[in-house]
Order: sequence, then structure tokens, then C-alpha cells
Amino acid sequence: MRRPSWLPDSFVLTLAALVLLASVLPVRGEAARWAGWVTNAAIALLFFLHGAKLSFAAVLQGLAHWRLHGFVLGVTFVGFPLLGWAAQPLLLPLIGADLTRGVLYFCVLPSTVQSAIALTSMARGNVSAAVCGAAVSSLLGVFLTPALVLLLLGAAVQGIDFGQALARVVVQLLLPFVAGQLARRCIGAWVDAHRAVLKHVDQSSIYLVIYTAFSKAVVDGIWQQLPAQRLLLLVLVCVVVLAIALAACHWATGRLGFAIEDRITALFGGSQKSLATGVPIAQVLFTGGSMGALLLPLMIYHQVQLMTCAALARRFQRRAVGATAVAAPGASPGSRDCAPGGTP
Repeated sequence: MRRPSWLPDSFVLTLAALVLLASVLPVRGEAARWAGWVTNAAIALLFFLHGAKLSFAAVLQGLAHWRLHGFVLGVTFVGFPLLGWAAQPLLLPLIGADLTRGVLYFCVLPSTVQSAIALTSMARGNVSAAVCGAAVSSLLGVFLTPALVLLLLGAAVQGIDFGQALARVVVQLLLPFVAGQLARRCIGAWVDAHRAVLKHVDQSSIYLVIYTAFSKAVVDGIWQQLPAQRLLLLVLVCVVVLAIALAACHWATGRLGFAIEDRITALFGGSQKSLATGVPIAQVLFTGGSMGALLLPLMIYHQVQLMTCAALARRFQRRAVGATAVAAPGASPGSRDCAPGGTP
């Protein structure tokens, strides 16, 4: 039977199931301590594999298209953090301090990799630029995201001071990532050939973090402190943030005179945030029961961005196919850009 288009993907459904499982059967006590050690080891392995999978040549290749990549990186690491920081006075009375920090947290994350590339390809955008842009964003995110978290959310890093937080980032994230980059020349071919299998390692690490984080939050009473009305407001906030990001990317790339393919690439690369990077970094930087509330906005935004951007990609795809079908056999190469509805 064909999967309904409105149904979230298996990854998102598994995350929701783990939140429910943690709500009913949270890990606690000595088991929680062992789960924390296993989770930390899984995160180190995750970032080692990120380093091994990322081709530095792709990053260097991306520098040639500096205007597009500079725009996407500016939206990702400057525009989004400024939006999250400026919105705090409005969000605090609506969704509370913990969820407000969660919104600011996903605003400092890098862009997605797989979904941004897949959606760009579906929408007939500049796929090669999307690949390079995702590589650059992932590489910079390993360094910039922890720095932005400590700068903008330093007070929320509970139980450790700035120096300890920085040390944990270096030991659990940067060193494994650099080791993966160095090992790529030896294991790169094997990693590239087994990406589908290694994807399960990535997802398993995220599953561990989500389950342990929400277990701790449930033990500390997150659902008693988080009424349904606040959750609905959080969903609305995530929708508004995504709408602002999409509208800003659409307007700015038009003003800058980007080609239609580059505008599509910027639209998906600039508006999305990486759950795969955000969850392990949160595990390294944040402690205490507040981490469950901190990750909840990211999980909701992740689902909202997938559903919305998938719908947009299908719309661009239909327009591109329609424009090709009605084009005259002798039409000039630039006629596609001038087709009705050609701009995102």
C-alpha cells in the first residue's frame, strides 16, 4: 500500500514514539547513568563519521559559487540567530523560558544536508550548489554552532562553566570530527560505499539522545509544567519562523538577481535546520531536565520544515515540467526562467 503523502517519515515517527515511550517508561537511576555514557560514545562516533563522510574537496569547490553560499551561510548563522534573539521578549510570555531557549537554540544550528539536497533536486534547483552548500554549512556548524550557543545561551548551559563546556565540545565533537577527516583518505571509499548503512548509526545516536533527554525531563515533571495550549503556541511559533525565513530568502534572492535555480537552492538551504547536528550538540552542551524542553522546538520545526518544503518542491517541480511541456521546440535556453510563476 502506498504511503500517504501527509504521513511523516519513519524517522520522525520513531522520534515521536520515543518521546511517548520516555513519557510512559523513562530510564532512571543507574540505568540512566549507563545510558548517558553510551550516548556520549555514540555522539563521538557520529561526529567521527560526519568527518569521514564530508569531502573537503566539495567545500573548496563550493567557494567558486561564493555569492550563493555566502547568502545561505549569512541566513543560517547570522539572520536566524538574530531573529531568535530579537524574538525572545515576544516569546517569553507565550511559551515560557525553556521553550524560548529551544527556539533560539534551533536558530543557531546549521542547515540540513540530505533533505536540502533532495528537495533542491526535486524542485529542479542547482543541485551541485546544494551539495557544496550543505558541505560548507556542516563543516562550519561544527565550530560556529557551539560558539553561538555559548554566546547567546550561556546562562542555560547548566552545571558547567564556559571552560568546561568548551572542553566538552572539543573532546566530544571537534576531535572526533577532525579524526574522521584525517581518516577519510584511508576509509573514505568504504564510507561512501556504505552511506545507507551508516545512516542508521546517525539515527541511532539521535534516538539515544532523544530517549535519555526526555526520560530525564519526564522524571523532572515536564508534562506537568507544559500545558497543551503552550504546545500549540509552540507549533504556531515554528510555523511563523519558517514563514519568515522562506519569505526573506525569496525576497532577498530576487533583489540580488539570482537565477531561478540558485533561488530554489537558497530557499531550501537557508530555511532548514539540522536535527542530526542539533541533537548531539545539545547533549554535549546542556545538562538537566531542561534539555527535553530545549529539543522540543527543534523536533517540531524539523517536521514543519519537511512538510512545508516538500510541498514547495512538488509545486516547483510541476511548474518546471509544465514550462518544459509548453515551450516551443525552437525556444531559447533562457525561456524557462521567463515562464509564468518561474520565481520561487
